[in-house]
Amino acid sequence: MAHIMTLMRPRLLSIKNSRRSQHHRSAKVTYLLGSVGVLFWGGLFALCHRALTYFRGIDEIGDILNFKLLSMVLITAFALLIFSSILTTLSKLYLSRDLPIVHSMPVSSYRIFIARWIDATIDSSWMVIIYILPILMAYGIVYRAGPIYYLSIPLQFAPFALTASAIGTIAVILTVMIVPANRMKSIFIFLSILFFVVLYLAIRLLKPENMVDPDVFDSVLVYVSTLQAPESPLLPTTWVFDAMKSSLDGNLRSSLFHTGLIVSFTATVCLAMFAIADRIYFNGFSKTQTAQVRLYRKGLRIDRLTAWFPGTIRAYTTKEIKTFIRDQTQWSQLFLIAALVFIYVYNFKVLPLDRSPIKTAYLQNLLSFLNMGLALFVLTAVTGRFAYPAVSTEKDAFWLVKTSPGSIRHFLWIKFFIYYPPLLILTEFLIIATNILLDVTPFMMALSTATVFFLVPSIVAIGIGVGAAFPDFKAENPAQSVTSSGGLLFMILSAGLIIAVIVIEAGPVYHIFMADYWEKKLTFFKVMWAMGSFAVVIALSLFAMIWPMKFGEKRLNHYQL
Repeated sequence: MAHIMTLMRPRLLSIKNSRRSQHHRSAKVTYLLGSVGVLFWGGLFALCHRALTYFRGIDEIGDILNFKLLSMVLITAFALLIFSSILTTLSKLYLSRDLPIVHSMPVSSYRIFIARWIDATIDSSWMVIIYILPILMAYGIVYRAGPIYYLSIPLQFAPFALTASAIGTIAVILTVMIVPANRMKSIFIFLSILFFVVLYLAIRLLKPENMVDPDVFDSVLVYVSTLQAPESPLLPTTWVFDAMKSSLDGNLRSSLFHTGLIVSFTATVCLAMFAIADRIYFNGFSKTQTAQVRLYRKGLRIDRLTAWFPGTIRAYTTKEIKTFIRDQTQWSQLFLIAALVFIYVYNFKVLPLDRSPIKTAYLQNLLSFLNMGLALFVLTAVTGRFAYPAVSTEKDAFWLVKTSPGSIRHFLWIKFFIYYPPLLILTEFLIIATNILLDVTPFMMALSTATVFFLVPSIVAIGIGVGAAFPDFKAENPAQSVTSSGGLLFMILSAGLIIAVIVIEAGPVYHIFMADYWEKKLTFFKVMWAMGSFAVVIALSLFAMIWPMKFGEKRLNHYQL
């Protein structure tokens, strides 16, 4: 352990020194981030508490629904932990720039592997754990759990995260040995496609469309027995679920038994990972040191596409597009987007709306309105992957931007206009395609497309602006910068903007739709309410587009190289 702690010491010292080097005025930003994070955490807790209380009030099946929801949350968290571990471990174990120096030290490779694996596990797990904590706290309060439940949470989730990290690490180590070294970055394509294939199969096996199809279940007993069907006893998520359920009931013996299962399985998987790494990790690392070959040797003539731009704007735009195309870890993520769009649209296609007990016309337009928010949350996720780290991708070459004749404002707005058109097309496609499948009214079609049109530039601007305010030019993989405090602020601001717009539009949209449905005229007050609400949405969207860009420009101008 002495050698491992020595290897981890630079990371600990870098965190300590970064806190010391902060300016006094940045403390306000730190307090702002902390306050916004606490508010968001509290809002998530309040929402979960409200939902669990409501479900528990349903006779016979209330507790069944709550525990089914807990099972789904654990499965989703476990999948996210594995995928995050794959991306983080690949960077920490094979792509870090300091690895050649570290491996030249008189330390065995498996100790280096353990130190890097611990570092990767912390980076890939902390955000998922933080987001799941308010859900677990809500369960404890709603079910009036005793101290056994709260004490068992760290005992269950520490091995839970370690298991996911070990599984993802084993997958990375074995994949590196199979894929040729000169195609190292192409692993991202393979892992991305594999992840979405698994995700798609999981979604289709759940068959969410059956929740609105009353013909699927012959009786209430069949429906209840379906909800009570246990998960596979071989899954780690099942052991954690059983341990938490026993803790909520105050059954200490059962809780300790299932906790022992997950702990023993974690120890087994970690030992297997260490044995595999001891045999093949260094060989895989050696392969990554060979020259890398691009998948496409002949590049596109970007100069012809940007020839009509002014001088500095043409230079920035050409550089940005060429950098994106040359970096396989960037454009390979397009496979993820394609799979996401396919799954998103297909799930609307299979909804049996004609057999729903709710009136079809009302349900179609209700789903269309809620789908507007869902599509914008998808946009937030994609923006966090591409637009937010756009400034951080400059890495050590940012001094060229800083000393160039162009201004930081031009630099940021060029970044904005490079990512804005494709993200607008993507989101509008999701909205229009799903609205066509839902067969919504012309009013809902116009409302959703117009709202998306105004909110897309706002979310992209928040991504670019906040990413510029909190850049990470030293990151091995700039895409991981979205997991930082700045990335958390970006997601909170984007989510807050989307929720605010949905709440502002909900009342007027309901009255307009019902007036059209019953063929009645709106009162003068409702007309003014609708006009005022839509005007507030437009003003809020413009403010959310301009202020983050100015904030990012100001912070980036004062950034010390």
